[in-house]
Amino acid sequence: MTRDNGRITGNTSVEGDHAMTLRSTVPMAQRSAIVAVLAAFAFTPAAAAADPGTALPELPELTDGHGLTIVDQPEWVADSDRTFVFSVATDEVPTPSLQPGQDPGEHDIMITLPEDYDPSAEYPVLYSLHGNGDRADSAANRQMGERATRDEPVITVWPNGGRSWYSNWVNPGDQGPQNWETFHLDQLIPFIDDNLATDASREGRAIAGHSMGGFGAFHYAQHRPELFSYVGSFSGGLDLLSPEMRAAVVATTLDPASGVPTTTPDAIFGSPVWPFDGVWNAQSPAQNVEPLRGMGVAMYAGNGGDLTVNPIQAVIENRARQTAVVTSANLTAAGIPHDFLDYGDGSEWAPGCTGKHSQIACLQADLDHFVALFTDRR
Repeated sequence: MTRDNGRITGNTSVEGDHAMTLRSTVPMAQRSAIVAVLAAFAFTPAAAAADPGTALPELPELTDGHGLTIVDQPEWVADSDRTFVFSVATDEVPTPSLQPGQDPGEHDIMITLPEDYDPSAEYPVLYSLHGNGDRADSAANRQMGERATRDEPVITVWPNGGRSWYSNWVNPGDQGPQNWETFHLDQLIPFIDDNLATDASREGRAIAGHSMGGFGAFHYAQHRPELFSYVGSFSGGLDLLSPEMRAAVVATTLDPASGVPTTTPDAIFGSPVWPFDGVWNAQSPAQNVEPLRGMGVAMYAGNGGDLTVNPIQAVIENRARQTAVVTSANLTAAGIPHDFLDYGDGSEWAPGCTGKHSQIACLQADLDHFVALFTDRR
């Protein structure tokens, strides 16, 4: 059997659906800042068709464990002999927010295997975290993952992240537990190691992500540095002390384009307003860099390029870059080596990259470079 993952979700009308949501819930003085940053976290690139497959390899048979229950066993994504999708349920996040086409209570997880995958080998694993408004099993993610690892013996895991901000929520309310960090780190990672041919050591594991996922990658690596040897952020929102970042997170809790049901502004990190913002401060990757010492660290961002062309995505990338600038400064002050690929308008980074947020050409180059860093380090 095969599965068609040619679905790309996300809101392309920030002044439409987003503005309608914000108009009824947020004071006038805050709307423009929130709308201006929200679009950055909706990932809506066009998908590319995969090459037709030939004879499909045998799919792995997965076994329940570590708190995860298999809902759907693996199915090959249409026209691929390397990428499959399966679904699990977990009591840590029993009711995730849903994008169109997703099933209640289920988490789709996409896996890209190395070419000529050998179940008796031990492959390094890259955990790749999607942005807000995107989904793990989008065709764009599949395309980028397969291209970046075409000649690399790496397993790529794309977990469902919903609107999670890759955190255990402080005030989940009626949605019930939203313990995304526990789901991904304490359940999914050992589950993958039990069911696939992985190198289960720290040196055999890396984590990276785009936008909200870049925040998540740093957040996870800082909380559990014993799990990862390399961490990467692709235009991630890394500075929770920034008012723009706080507005973006709050807006994603209120906006249906980030998933349904929506929730309350304080659901994820509590109140963003001083003096009640202690969780925001404690969880901000930019200011809490010490756990990254000894780990490979890479950040990628453009400056938005021509701000009159696709201005929302341009401005958002520009502000995401600023969070990387702050993080880089703090890493430098702490004496922690890192790579900051600050590629400006993108003209020298990749053909078709113009320095905007959520551009496939930019993200493909980011992922290609990061995979090479990770595999070279081993």
